[in-house]
Amino acid sequence: MLASAATAVSFLSAGAAQAQGALVMYCGVQEEWCRAMTTAFERETGIKVSMTRKSSGEIYAQVKAEAANPRADIWWGGTGDPHMQAAEENLTVDYKSPKLAELQDWAVRQWEQSKNKTVGIYSGALGFGYNTELIKSKGIEPKCWADLLDPKLKDEVQVADPNSSGTSYTLLATIIQLMGEDKGFEYLKALHKNINQYTKSGAAPAKAMALGETTVGIAFMHDIVTMVVDKAPVKVVAPCEGTGYEIGSMSIIKGAKNMDSAKKFYDWALTPDAQKLGAEAKSYQVPSNKNTPVPPQAPKLSEIKLINFDFAKYGSSDERKRLLSKWDNEVKNLPK
Repeated sequence: MLASAATAVSFLSAGAAQAQGALVMYCGVQEEWCRAMTTAFERETGIKVSMTRKSSGEIYAQVKAEAANPRADIWWGGTGDPHMQAAEENLTVDYKSPKLAELQDWAVRQWEQSKNKTVGIYSGALGFGYNTELIKSKGIEPKCWADLLDPKLKDEVQVADPNSSGTSYTLLATIIQLMGEDKGFEYLKALHKNINQYTKSGAAPAKAMALGETTVGIAFMHDIVTMVVDKAPVKVVAPCEGTGYEIGSMSIIKGAKNMDSAKKFYDWALTPDAQKLGAEAKSYQVPSNKNTPVPPQAPKLSEIKLINFDFAKYGSSDERKRLLSKWDNEVKNLPK
């Protein structure tokens, strides 16, 4: 509640920040990392930042709704798909940072595919985890996506709603690419029987699992690792069939009232000093700057069976709208 209140206050102060010629940021990662970035940038530049934290799908919807009179300047973090959709819909602007040459190929490719309107800032693989204490009574040890359909896990699996959560949209796109659209939706319908809640935030299932509120949580693996680091009784799983991954992204919002500040933040956020703040805030993604130390706790992408994720297709406006509508009609509204 306190975090929500703080977020609400920062949103209300957005107008004041614009008047000061400062920076208004929509942040799509965990609150702790958002605040660490805000504090460090303010300390380094003297630019006052007004930050609002939301899930990436919610930020996209807000940026779109505010297009005629943008309230924010920079959109930092969250899965790349809604950033790609915003780029296609001309809600963000092209920008070439002098730091581009220091970035991993996957980060630059994101920038190129978006016509220079969004850039990769971190990467992380999708997976699931389970509470090792709660799973004992189930008599199973899930290792694959298929295992999550086991009737023993009825009302024991939690995942976010893909309309608000980039994490869950990554799941939707991953299952379709693994299985094909028809079989993929059959899988999601079967999984629906075991879902106890579709949360707003993609990381919420990891937290609920750590607290013993659900046996299984589907989330990005780095969000589950955070729970392990905090000594929760949690096992992280890279699904045996293969899995998708995200390229967390950053975009400058079209019509930004503090454009110079937005570009300064953009360049700064691509530096090793800025990117290492993630691990310090217990966020264990793989950073995009080649010179940023990779957190030792970060899931090793080279050891995970990753699919060849088609970011251009599944980040396109038409495909996202179509798939989300189909999920609403064919999955979410199904009876248990």
